[in-house]
Amino acid sequence: MEVKPLLEAEQLALKKRKVFRQSRTRYLARAALASMFIGFGVIVAFKTGNFFYLEHSPFTYPMAALTFGAAIILIAYGGGDLFTGNTFYYTFAALRKKMGWPEVFTMWLYSYGGNILGAAAFAFLIYTTGLFNDASVNTFLLSVVEKKMTDPASELFFRAILCNWLVCMAFFIPMALKGDGPKMFAMILFVFCFFISGYEHSIANMCTFAIALVLNHPGTISMEGVIHNLVPVTIGNLIGGSLMMGWMYYYANKPFLDDEQSQFFP
Repeated sequence: MEVKPLLEAEQLALKKRKVFRQSRTRYLARAALASMFIGFGVIVAFKTGNFFYLEHSPFTYPMAALTFGAAIILIAYGGGDLFTGNTFYYTFAALRKKMGWPEVFTMWLYSYGGNILGAAAFAFLIYTTGLFNDASVNTFLLSVVEKKMTDPASELFFRAILCNWLVCMAFFIPMALKGDGPKMFAMILFVFCFFISGYEHSIANMCTFAIALVLNHPGTISMEGVIHNLVPVTIGNLIGGSLMMGWMYYYANKPFLDDEQSQFFP
């Protein structure tokens, strides 16, 4: 494959590191923004899907998956720092010896923490709007959350590996495309694939869970359920991004990377 997108991913990791070194507070703010952007996608997906869910329509998940693509467009073009994407970027840069592993782990923690802060803040804002107060609007969202909190941890773990592998591709593949139109189409297509497949994304889940917890919810939706889901899903996302993307692309393209770097980034 062409290695220029890989070198662009490496440069993106180094730009993120620059922000982190200049101001950890600013880095946290960028991470909070990313999960808030995902929150917008969660709202539009579940509001759209709910119309079809109440009618027992087979289009419930396809329509929710299609509209959730708004989240990745907001992150890609609106800025933000997402933990799941960083598992790929920082691993690749570290394997290339452009970042140290201690700093990589620290930045992962900061981006994950910032994503949590953003999810909590967005859930509070949604609560204040009253948009989900009506039980008929909550039905689809709460049914999905309840299932995510009760599925076996081993299944959640492997779904999470596949999820972040696919989501990282949603950011990576468009780097090789020209023009905003093709880039956005590819991003939305990959996100549609992850959503419709039923894979597990830790940051999307934490946004969805935060919203569900501030609503009138059944006892099956709880903080224990949040932990039951997010622990295996976060670990699975980390493996999907770092191993299946970061390490795999580094290993498969190592013979070409050093030669090409001087051409694209003199």
